[in-house]
Amino acid sequence: MAYPSVPPPGMALAAYPHPVPLPAGWGALILSANRGPYIVPAPSTCKLKIDGREVSGMAEGTFHVAVPAGEHEVKYTDLFGIPMITTRVMVHPGTAQQVSFRFGGWRNRVYDGQGTDITKFGMWSNYSIMLITLGVVGVVCCGGLVLIPMLTSGS
Repeated sequence: MAYPSVPPPGMALAAYPHPVPLPAGWGALILSANRGPYIVPAPSTCKLKIDGREVSGMAEGTFHVAVPAGEHEVKYTDLFGIPMITTRVMVHPGTAQQVSFRFGGWRNRVYDGQGTDITKFGMWSNYSIMLITLGVVGVVCCGGLVLIPMLTSGS
């Protein structure tokens, strides 16, 4: 079976469901992502980016991405490019670094291969944001409904 070649630094990165061959000075990221508590799986609606470069082929499950050795910023962004989960990962030449993205009901987090939380930024989940927004809208609407009779009876 012929494995795809590793992209040069200027080209887009690709995720593969199997290990990829590593050229000298490169390492691998083994990335996994759960679907989250959403109706539509989070990995299918979000974009994975490594050092600002979009990674094609990433979906729910575990995938391998070849990257140059060194420190990398790895993040998932929503459709508008707003970061949902961000972390920094050090990749050594010839080795693989495991990173697990977990989209949760309250908070989005990132874990390394040993289960340590390595999240640099984890946005509240869509459900948390929706509950807060509905609470604020409820207070504003109910407060407005209380103020209307008070203002009309005062005149």
